[in-house]
Amino acid sequence: MIEHAFDRAIALAAQPDGSFLGHTSPDYGNMVGPYGGVTAAQALNAVLLHPERRGEPVAYTVNYAAPVSEGAFTVHARPARTNRSTQHWVIEMLQQGQTVLTATAFTALRRETWSAAEHTMPAVPPPGNVPLPAREPRVEWVNRYEMRFVHGGLPATWDAREETMSRSQLWVRDRPPRPLDFASLTALSDVFFPRIWRRRASRVPVGTVSMTVYFHADAVHLAATGTGYLLGQAQAQAFSKGYFDQTAQLWSEAGELLVAAHQVVYYKA
Repeated sequence: MIEHAFDRAIALAAQPDGSFLGHTSPDYGNMVGPYGGVTAAQALNAVLLHPERRGEPVAYTVNYAAPVSEGAFTVHARPARTNRSTQHWVIEMLQQGQTVLTATAFTALRRETWSAAEHTMPAVPPPGNVPLPAREPRVEWVNRYEMRFVHGGLPATWDAREETMSRSQLWVRDRPPRPLDFASLTALSDVFFPRIWRRRASRVPVGTVSMTVYFHADAVHLAATGTGYLLGQAQAQAFSKGYFDQTAQLWSEAGELLVAAHQVVYYKA
């Protein structure tokens, strides 16, 4: 069986001092450095592979402290506090001795409880009825995902025309299809292009500074989703003084909310 590009990208080698050694992947290259979603997945994988981990990810916050360069990196992940059913993690990614990413994760042993979802999946056409974009992607990482935009794709022309809303909806999954897990779901949570590009039709410089992912599904739910499509929705809240924030949701084809994500993005305009 041929190894999936995503598995190659997030692969980590355990080191004698307890850290993990990884390497950026050209398959997930962005305009400058690697795609931020796969970098977040690499850092989370250090927790997922850690021999002291208890439970599954519930919340995960990533702070991109500096640009990640092509090449090797080291990830340190340690449980800062372990309770009876929860665990709190501190994570740091370094290149050439300098910190490029910091993160925290919260894992827990989930149990069956009363459950309900208030943010329900929008009514949209099924993925088979939504065509793929005709344009070739400008960056390599986009080739790793199958994206079918229901609404709010990239502007047809970059004419600085301002829209009234930055919302996008799309069906998305790994390309080629890959069974969903926490690492790939983390990467997919960052698949949305910058909201300011949608709002202003202007390709201004941008960069995510911080991203938080809240996992509403456990491993059983992810296994049931398998290689199916996810419906993603993203929208900014406000643009002000060089930063904007955006919220995003990802649902399974069955309508189950898998994650809610929030990020703050730097822009220059």
